[in-house]
Amino acid sequence: MSERPLLAALRPLGLGDFLTGVPALRALRSAFPRHRIVLAAPSALRPLALLSGAMDDVYDTLPLRPLDERLHGADVVVDLHGRGPESHRVLLASRPRRLVAFANEQVPESAGMPQWRQDEHEVGRWCRLLSESGIPADPDDIEVELPHALVPPQEQGVTIVHPGAASAARRWPPERFAAVARAELRQGRRVVVTGSAGEVEIARAVAAAAGLDHSAVLAGLTDLLGLAALVASARRVVCGDTGIAHLATAFGTPSVVLFGPTAPHHWGPPADSPQHRTLWAGSAGDPHGATPDQGLLSIGVEDVVAALGELDALEAAA
Repeated sequence: MSERPLLAALRPLGLGDFLTGVPALRALRSAFPRHRIVLAAPSALRPLALLSGAMDDVYDTLPLRPLDERLHGADVVVDLHGRGPESHRVLLASRPRRLVAFANEQVPESAGMPQWRQDEHEVGRWCRLLSESGIPADPDDIEVELPHALVPPQEQGVTIVHPGAASAARRWPPERFAAVARAELRQGRRVVVTGSAGEVEIARAVAAAAGLDHSAVLAGLTDLLGLAALVASARRVVCGDTGIAHLATAFGTPSVVLFGPTAPHHWGPPADSPQHRTLWAGSAGDPHGATPDQGLLSIGVEDVVAALGELDALEAAA
C-alpha cells in the first residue's frame, strides 16, 4: 500500500490563533480525506489539536523558521500564518507540489491566489482563503468536544476569572478583576483564578484582593488540556482578549470578554452567540503595547457585572 500524500498547514502561533484556525483545518480534513495532515505549530498545542479531529499530527514549529524536514516535499502546503512574503517563502523552501496562500506581489508563485483583506474576522479570513482556493470551508464549524471527566467534581460549574494576557495592552487591572470576583462570590458562586506559569503572581493578587482562598488559584497548575477541560465544564468565564476566551467559544461556555486595542469583530466570539458578551469601547490601538489600552481601561467593573447579569437572565430563561 502506497504512503498517504502529505498536507502541511502552517500556523506556528498561540492558543487563540490555533482555535480560530480550527474551521479551516477541519475543511482541509474534509477536502483531503486521503492525506496525512500535519499542523506546523508549537508542540504545546498538540493535545488539543489532536482532539479537534482536524489533523493527524503536530510538528513543533517556530514562526518563520524552516519547516521540519519531515514536511519537505509535501503534496499540499497551506499558509495559515499570514499574508507573506516570509511565511510563503518558508513553505516554498520545503519544495511542495502545491501552495495555498494569499497573493503577495513579492512571491510570484502566489500570483492569482486570493487577496488579503485587512478588516476581516480571523475565523472568516482563513475559511475564505480556502473557499476561494476551491476548498469548501464552514466558519461556524468551530466547536470542540472535551470529556468533562478530566475535571475534578469540585471545579465543575465554577466562574473562571482570568486576569492575564500576552501583552500589557490587553490586561485589565487586577483590582477590577478582583471586584468582579467578589460580585460573583456574593451571588454564591465558586470562583477560581487561572493563568499561565508566568501569571501566578497576578492571579494570587486577584485572589487575595477578592478574599478567595489560596486553593482558588489555579494559575500555573494546569496544562493546556487541563485548562481546556476546566473551561469546558465551567459555568462562565471572565477574561480579556486572550486564548482562554477562544476556549470558551470552542466549548460553548458562557463568557464575558473585555476587548481593548483589538476589535471583537476581528477576534471575538461569533456575534450571534447569545452566551457570549463582548465589551469594547470602540477604539483600536496597539495590541502589543506596554501599557493597558485606554479603551480597555474605559470598561468599568459595573459594565462587567452587568454583562454577567445578562448571562444570569439567559440562564434563567433556559
